[in-house]
Amino acid sequence: MHGVAVSGLLGRALEGELARVGRTELVPARYHVDLFRPARMTETTASASLAREGPRLVLLDALVEQGGVTVARASAIFLRPSSPPPGEVWSARDRPVPPDLASADGEAAGLLLASDKPWSSVRGDHLNSGRHQLWYTPIPVVLGEAITPFQAVTSAADNASMVANWGTSGVQYINADISLALSRRPTSVSIGMRALDHIAADGVAVGAAEVFDHVGSLGVATVTGIANQHRALPKHLRAED
Repeated sequence: MHGVAVSGLLGRALEGELARVGRTELVPARYHVDLFRPARMTETTASASLAREGPRLVLLDALVEQGGVTVARASAIFLRPSSPPPGEVWSARDRPVPPDLASADGEAAGLLLASDKPWSSVRGDHLNSGRHQLWYTPIPVVLGEAITPFQAVTSAADNASMVANWGTSGVQYINADISLALSRRPTSVSIGMRALDHIAADGVAVGAAEVFDHVGSLGVATVTGIANQHRALPKHLRAED
């Protein structure tokens, strides 16, 4: 089972628990996943629980289990929004923008990529050392249930490895975790990511990507990975495969 599916399922469980405790006014600020066992295409369950609640925050935990064994876990902190403080703080000016799509709504599920080459769905076009970015509209986490913007961004977060670890030979690292820091909720279920940095030594890599939507940038995703060149992304695959 792809990490996108596992992460999206954890996000769905967390969102359901937040609704159960009646704190949907809070903003998802930090989401972290540990992917420590391979998830198989078999019966899968997800659950979430309240770890801590206060006036300005809620901390939740979540598990994905298969056959009574935990294959992934997540934690998330949700914060109460308020008025921004006065003053100015340095911020990057070069921000990513979505590809030229017709509208922010109704986009078909799928993946577009850009690098040294322009936006396309053909992965083989992007086997280069340029700065990679993607635009992703995920499928629903549960069949017959509309995906929410939070579920979409938690699903898309696994793709940080796609932009941060992609080079001339494809993606040659498999990520063991996902960390997502957000300043606000996404405005739609279409999510973009652009590489911020890739740092590697002795087969261990750290990748970071800027997360954005139709409105603008909303956070940063990071992944840690281990070299996995025998299962690098093949050249013949297209984004929809």
